[in-house]
Amino acid sequence: MGMNRERLKNGLEKMGIAADAAALERFEAFHAILDEYNARMDLTAVLDEDERVDRHDLDSAAPLPHGLLAAGARVIDVGTGAGFPGMPLLILRPDLRMTFLDALKKRILFLQDALSRLGLQAEALHARAEDAARLPLYRGQYDAAVSRAVAAAPVLQELTLPFLRQGGLSIAWKGPGLSEEMTAARRAAFLLGGTVRGILDAPVPGREEWAHVLLITEKTGKTPDIYPRRAGTPGKKPLGRG
Repeated sequence: MGMNRERLKNGLEKMGIAADAAALERFEAFHAILDEYNARMDLTAVLDEDERVDRHDLDSAAPLPHGLLAAGARVIDVGTGAGFPGMPLLILRPDLRMTFLDALKKRILFLQDALSRLGLQAEALHARAEDAARLPLYRGQYDAAVSRAVAAAPVLQELTLPFLRQGGLSIAWKGPGLSEEMTAARRAAFLLGGTVRGILDAPVPGREEWAHVLLITEKTGKTPDIYPRRAGTPGKKPLGRG
């Protein structure tokens, strides 16, 4: 299929993100590795090249113009799937200390292979977020937790805030329906030791109709030991509802 390198480069420029030749080469290589794996197992929906650049690469890069990730920040990508948003963030910012977290083993094996072939350093962890967040190695250890997983805002907060140190940020990709979730999101944040800081527009150049936003929640206290609840519970009974 090949990658539309110009579209990626121009899109990143319009977003105010610098990408050198090495980064663009890595994006191209990552797309190729993804195609190779997709041919034998279902990792992502197969999109046409332009849509893939927009939906995966540019959309994943959305936090960068906002300066939310400091140099050398420890970042965990919760429910990374085939590596989004974590891989585009890492390609554009190899200084980040990234952990890719996913509950499906095949995705983690794919990411480990991709990382080694791209010459990038990161950890790929096979676990449920609810389980990993209870381990001292991961709980309260991160400067940022990113999640582009499809779930209600309160659910994403329960799956991200326990990983953060105080002052760390949960960055959740959301669509235009977020306003209806905000009351529950604020309540959930409060229960988890966090404070909703705001909503940032995250437009993808040429795809303004998507109306993507980032929900930013700061870890302002300590997450009580009871959270996150058992695997599966956050999604079934979202915090802050009712």
